[in-house]
Amino acid sequence: MTELEASYAHCRAVAKARAKNFYYSFILLDEPRRNAMCAMYAFMRYCDDLSDEAGATRGAMEQWRGALDQALAGRPLAGPIWPAFLDAVQRYGIPHRYFHDMIDGVASDLEPVRIQTFDELYRYCYRVASVVGLTTIHIFGFSGDEALVLAEKCGIAFQLTNILRDVKEDAELGRQYLPQEDLDRFGVTAEQLAAGLRTERFVSLMEFEIERAERYYREASPLLEMTDPESQPSLWAMIAIYHGLLGKVAECPSDVLVRRVSLGVAEKLWIVLRAGVPAMSRHAMGARK
Repeated sequence: MTELEASYAHCRAVAKARAKNFYYSFILLDEPRRNAMCAMYAFMRYCDDLSDEAGATRGAMEQWRGALDQALAGRPLAGPIWPAFLDAVQRYGIPHRYFHDMIDGVASDLEPVRIQTFDELYRYCYRVASVVGLTTIHIFGFSGDEALVLAEKCGIAFQLTNILRDVKEDAELGRQYLPQEDLDRFGVTAEQLAAGLRTERFVSLMEFEIERAERYYREASPLLEMTDPESQPSLWAMIAIYHGLLGKVAECPSDVLVRRVSLGVAEKLWIVLRAGVPAMSRHAMGARK
């Protein structure tokens, strides 16, 4: 096995073990694209872990940024991710700035987070999620600059979904991603979030945030037709899984305060099965579900 093959094998293993939602969509891709997506995931997973591990420091994050700069300059340090990562970046022409934006985003989680406005939240979501969408469509292949705009919106929708699912867990970690302006509007406090206090005001707040996320899903929906046909089933599955997760949250918004809402394995496999058939058949299968 060559160094590059071993690196891709490592990245596939990371994605399979850690990408609880994304990996299901990866399996619908051809091998080169699947490998590239696993390499990107492994890089981004490592970034995220650096901000979440006990004792995480800004110094460690900056060391990782330095390692990224060296790798992109053609002087990668030893490490299992770099050969596959660099091969994917070069093969699909992925702009380097996306990776720096990702590091900037996760670095903001090193300190207590208290988002004040939606504009501030949007900037955070762009850095940690929209750049993932932008990276993804370079691998998937796309036509037209409008696809870049829609990939950004798709990333916002995904991250808003994550934030709504993890409200209490984040609050306990000192991270308040729901904008303070929204909490004030609905009369909800950060302390109530951390305590898991289920109130009608909290439900009203969640319904407002769910509709905001739904709007981004709707606005991003034309992206599917702008990607290469070979990649469309994977993108469809990716969106369907995250949108399905938002639907689970919407069924009983206050549940996020007492348990981690998720899609089951069977539900994800059903989505993958539907993704593998033509669009008209997907609609019919969804109606029979």
